[in-house]
Amino acid sequence: MAMNLYTTPQYKTRLTDALRKRYIASKGWHDITFFDFIAQRAAEHPERTVFIDETRSLTYGALKDQVERCAAFFKSIGIGAGDVVTLQFPNRIEFPIVFFSLELIGAIANKISPDFRRREVEYILRFSNSKAFVCASSFKGFDYAAMIDELRPSLSNLTTVVVSGATKIKNVHSLEQGLANTAPLSHADRVHMSPDAIMRMAFTSGTTGDPKGVMHSFNTTLYAAEVINAEMHVTPDEVLLIWLPVGLNWGYLSLLQTIMIGAKAVLMERFQAERALVLIEKYRATFIPTAPASLLAIMNVPDFKKYDCSSLRVVVTGGASAAIETIRDYQQHMKGHLLELYGMLETGFHTFTRFEDDPEKVNGTIGRIVGQMELRIIDEAGNDVPEGAEGEIAAYGPSVHLGYFNNPNANKELFTDDDWFRTGDLGKYVDQAGNVMIVGRRKEMINRGGKKYFPREIEEFLYALPSVLHAAIVGVNDHRLGEKNCLCVVLKPGAQLTLPEVVASLKGQVADYKLPEMLEFYDELPFTPTGKIRRHVLTADVIARIQARSPSL
Repeated sequence: MAMNLYTTPQYKTRLTDALRKRYIASKGWHDITFFDFIAQRAAEHPERTVFIDETRSLTYGALKDQVERCAAFFKSIGIGAGDVVTLQFPNRIEFPIVFFSLELIGAIANKISPDFRRREVEYILRFSNSKAFVCASSFKGFDYAAMIDELRPSLSNLTTVVVSGATKIKNVHSLEQGLANTAPLSHADRVHMSPDAIMRMAFTSGTTGDPKGVMHSFNTTLYAAEVINAEMHVTPDEVLLIWLPVGLNWGYLSLLQTIMIGAKAVLMERFQAERALVLIEKYRATFIPTAPASLLAIMNVPDFKKYDCSSLRVVVTGGASAAIETIRDYQQHMKGHLLELYGMLETGFHTFTRFEDDPEKVNGTIGRIVGQMELRIIDEAGNDVPEGAEGEIAAYGPSVHLGYFNNPNANKELFTDDDWFRTGDLGKYVDQAGNVMIVGRRKEMINRGGKKYFPREIEEFLYALPSVLHAAIVGVNDHRLGEKNCLCVVLKPGAQLTLPEVVASLKGQVADYKLPEMLEFYDELPFTPTGKIRRHVLTADVIARIQARSPSL
């Protein structure tokens, strides 16, 4: 990938004049920023509710006011143009207020998962050169203010900490006091960022190791929200229910979708299946983005049909591939058109199934490309594979990121010479309509005695077992074979399962070298907040269990 200096000298990106001219001409990029939408919606209907969380609601007019006050407050405490500000919040109204305010002072938002703890937070703050950290005081019993207080002495670049909520920690600013005591930032004092400037940074979920910092501009970000609104017929009457973490990409983009179209969003701090059903009924939710694991949990709520979910228009599942059995179960028992989506932090929304598709023909696929996005199936050398063959999915389009921050090795490895982004997902075309199926992750392949396969093909069968709630196959080091197959399962309440039963159910359906050889039971699997299994974490835990049982191994 050819790296270029464009609008922000400290950030090397893949943006070129040719790329910019291409997407301006195609109207993929419109040269506007987030605040343009906030100001427009506030002018059109200032009293309309935009966000509802667990404690309060906010109108479009109040959102604009709070964003302007937050920007003035941050400027008053020394945050300015080019500064990286890391945000760590659960799904609360404070997140959009803080995030959207940064544009007005020219700062760069770096949003991180509320699930991250000391090691991850310290790594990201140091790597991103964050000048400020803005967080909730606590969530799920965890004290974020105390964590950052312990980390500050080792982070010389971190000069400012802002906390939302009560805390006993000293030398921090109160977000609530700042908003209450600061007048809105005047037009004369605002920074007008280029739509091509790096305005947000986010770190990959770390399913294979240390996360990488992904850089996005307004243009690359807005296209992702625009295309999903258009393709899924989102209107101002929509009520989005957002339990995906807003600190991660899809949850955040759902906030942006809401504002861009002038709709309403209900923010759920933590996912709990029965609570989700209550909120669907209470607020007449119409649109839900979700990971497959949440759908499973909802359908395992006793008497879930007693809740009125008739308002649901569309439920979009992504983040991880849903098992076909999960999709069929949902379609049989729940309301709302179920669509499968494929995308990632680096690419935005890349493919999804459509309303007009025959579910039985597209179930188990990720659909086909959307809008101006492009997709290729390539081999290790970057060449297109033969028709119908498996290969790595490569992406190109208006929402593809502008490169990894301060990581030339990743940029070189994950962009081809002709600037296509290697997703790491392996897939194949399954029909003439262009529908694609995911077959695995490039780095998840299990190699048992020289015979290689992807866990997903076995996991599909396992989800059909009536006792299985969640299942994952990982490879465990073996002196003779290289790797052995270990099945990790979460059982449904009251269910039982043995390894011979599993093997018997799979025998004859898959090659013998793919059959599980070990069985480990879990109360829960280590998912990322977007529903991907953190296989390296799960593998390490399995190995630790084995060593604890047999210390001599």
